[in-house]
Amino acid sequence: MTLQKRIWDLIVLAIFVFAAAFVSAPWFAFRALKAAAQYEDVQAIGELVDFPAVRSSLTAQLVADAPAAKPEAPSIWRDPLGVFKKAVEPIAPTEPKVDRYLTVSGFSALTRGYAPGAAPPAPASGDALKQAFTGPHPTIAYWDPNRVRIAVKRPGARGKTTVFTFERQALFTWKLAHIRLPADERQG
Repeated sequence: MTLQKRIWDLIVLAIFVFAAAFVSAPWFAFRALKAAAQYEDVQAIGELVDFPAVRSSLTAQLVADAPAAKPEAPSIWRDPLGVFKKAVEPIAPTEPKVDRYLTVSGFSALTRGYAPGAAPPAPASGDALKQAFTGPHPTIAYWDPNRVRIAVKRPGARGKTTVFTFERQALFTWKLAHIRLPADERQG
């Protein structure tokens, strides 16, 4: 083999390695998020998640649609008890439903395909190996150079799928920007 042929082979190999790393980078970002949630690594989760974007996407899914026409405010002449009830009801807004999704346990449950609070305990080390072979496995639902969607099906309920959308921040850096919940868990 000549030196020129070896250099050409190295260039082709380098291009192949670069392309493989570029294509698989979002998959590794998802795996890193899953591992960080499993081991409660808050700093790693903070680096992998765009919290304002994920919060707004989840809020839009969890807030019930506003009624088409708001009911008329009670009148003191027609409904004096209704006016009194409106005056004494709490002014503080209800706790946002999205907060339970943005915790370490929430991310851990979501990356395994469950809703927060509904996930069974993490499997033991022997069961984890069995689960790695039996699945369900995350799949890439959509891929383009700047955005990737990874779908995770819920074990035991294959019709329920949580979709994670990662956006490219730098050449090999991807951040979670959106989570789409299964249809029956969305209210908005």
